[in-house]
Amino acid sequence: MNLPPELRRADESRYAILPVPYDDTASYLKGSACAPEAIIDASSQVEDFDEELRADYRQAGIVTLDAVAPADTPGEQMKRVYEAAKSAGDKFIIALGGEHSITAPLVQAAAEKHAGVSVLQIDAHADLRDAYDGTKHSHACVMRRVLEITNNIAQVGIRNFSREEFLDCPRQVENFITPLVVETDTRWIDRTLDLLGDTVYITIDVDGFDPCCVPGTGTPEPGGLTWRQVTTLLRRVCSLRRVIGADIVEVVPLEGQKVSEFLAARLAYKIIAYTQSGPSAAR
Repeated sequence: MNLPPELRRADESRYAILPVPYDDTASYLKGSACAPEAIIDASSQVEDFDEELRADYRQAGIVTLDAVAPADTPGEQMKRVYEAAKSAGDKFIIALGGEHSITAPLVQAAAEKHAGVSVLQIDAHADLRDAYDGTKHSHACVMRRVLEITNNIAQVGIRNFSREEFLDCPRQVENFITPLVVETDTRWIDRTLDLLGDTVYITIDVDGFDPCCVPGTGTPEPGGLTWRQVTTLLRRVCSLRRVIGADIVEVVPLEGQKVSEFLAARLAYKIIAYTQSGPSAAR
């Protein structure tokens, strides 16, 4: 966001941006390894005054950490992400992927700092396979790995999942907040909140949005969520729960346009703004 030096000091900033340029297990469109740099570049055009909350939320400080270097194997990559998250201490981490596999080690690090972590996932896909393409650390398996850390997961925007996931994780499938639920049930946000505990980690795969909003993503799916639906949900969650970390993943920058990375940059600042009110502000 082109912050002045006094608002990006490592020792004083509350928020830490963690770039993770990794997409080795991507199974359709690659390119999300380029996303962290593109999102950070786009953030220079994000207005510091939030039009919705009518305030500037940069004063808490936002430091950008060194990028997590890509590893030779998925397992080693997850270790590197975990170590980077642990070394950030008590800062509120917003990780920028890269692919969705990075979420599991981020949740593990958060769970070791905060008891009773639950997870809000915004995504088109369930990501509940036990293994995919020969690894348990695939982007398609990330929420199965998260289930090994916490059973409290609210999955919003899901509209594509496999027979394996349907059979292996019936409780999760039964509780999906699909786009159809969002459109037809006025209590969809309350239903989401009911699936979460008091402490929440947020993971946002941008293919949870409709491709009209985010054309640049690795596995686009029609029929997704709108910007307003997502931000309304995030504002409610941040105002009623203690949010302790987040990631934004699966942006694939497209040549000749900046729509997707700019949306991700604005989304990161929305999380920064929303968490400076309600229970999250008392962290």
